[in-house]
Amino acid sequence: MMFDTGTMNSVLASPHPSRQLIRLLSYNIQVGITTSRYRHYLTHSWKHVLPYPERMATLRGIAHFISDFDLVGLQEIDAGSLRTGFVDQAEYLAHTAPFPHWYSQTNRRLGHFARHALGLMGRFSAHRVVAHRLPGPIPGRGALEVHFGSQQEPLVVILVHLALGRRTRRMQFEYVARLASQYRHVVVMGDLNCPPEAHELLALTQTTDLRVADHGVATYPSWRPAQSFDHILTSPTLEVRRSQAFPVNYSDHLPVGLELILPAGLNLYHEQADVLPRIVEH
Repeated sequence: MMFDTGTMNSVLASPHPSRQLIRLLSYNIQVGITTSRYRHYLTHSWKHVLPYPERMATLRGIAHFISDFDLVGLQEIDAGSLRTGFVDQAEYLAHTAPFPHWYSQTNRRLGHFARHALGLMGRFSAHRVVAHRLPGPIPGRGALEVHFGSQQEPLVVILVHLALGRRTRRMQFEYVARLASQYRHVVVMGDLNCPPEAHELLALTQTTDLRVADHGVATYPSWRPAQSFDHILTSPTLEVRRSQAFPVNYSDHLPVGLELILPAGLNLYHEQADVLPRIVEH
């Protein structure tokens, strides 16, 4: 199901007054490159290594779109290199949206030309951030684990961008399963590079209590969606009220989002971290 983001402000209130409702978004932004044809992967390939003025206009559009959400996980961002004019895209989007809190993980550095990263930003401060290196024959994939709310029973958000190869994805899902199994309230989101019926994703849901929030549409490529690669998974303690993909074309992926009702006693505003957490690397 798709609907205009303009309707989001009318559904802020939780149907359970004692439980907090938050809006999550996952978006692969392709480093701020707008793609609308398959041939653009060839003709626009130079934009992955060199700066160009239109990138900042695309980022401003993305910032405006994501500003309606409470927690936003971004994949395929750049942490500041030649191709972005040395602009850290997580920092820029957090400040422009604006969001008071943001956390990022650089997974692959290609000299001055590119710094591939993940970014999580939002309205709540975290008390623990862990940057994981995911397994695989080619280094450069990571998982950003961020803890919010109660330190005893936190909401744990795990942001990922998984590999293209099935065998490597299987190893990465097994790693994510071990992370998620440690906590009660978990969200896993990102570009998983596989549909919900893929064997490796089914193995994750069979070995954990995580479930895919069904948004019901394909998300890639954005101009003619044929594959559902972008997903948000949640624990059963978290009530999914609505899940959807959004028809915006700032990237080659469509963003996916959901409204989530937290369990009683878990409020992300009540237990804000007083200091910026140190990012722990695993």
